[in-house]
Amino acid sequence: MVTSNKILNMNTILILGMGTQEIILVLVIVLLLFGGKKIPELMRGLGRGVREFNDAKNNVQSEIRKGMDEDPNKSKTEA
Repeated sequence: MVTSNKILNMNTILILGMGTQEIILVLVIVLLLFGGKKIPELMRGLGRGVREFNDAKNNVQSEIRKGMDEDPNKSKTEA
């Protein structure tokens, strides 16, 4: 039986084991599938997604910090 940890380890090894030739092959395939004009558009969308994720992560962290800084003895009606 193959556990999920073993599958994860195999995937990590496969990704880390990629050499220069394999990376170039993947890039050529992506270029052929999407074309030169579509790739910058895809990267812009990816950048927006990463930025939104980081903004949401920062908002959650700040809310957690605000909650930790509040005085637990102070009632919510006194605010």
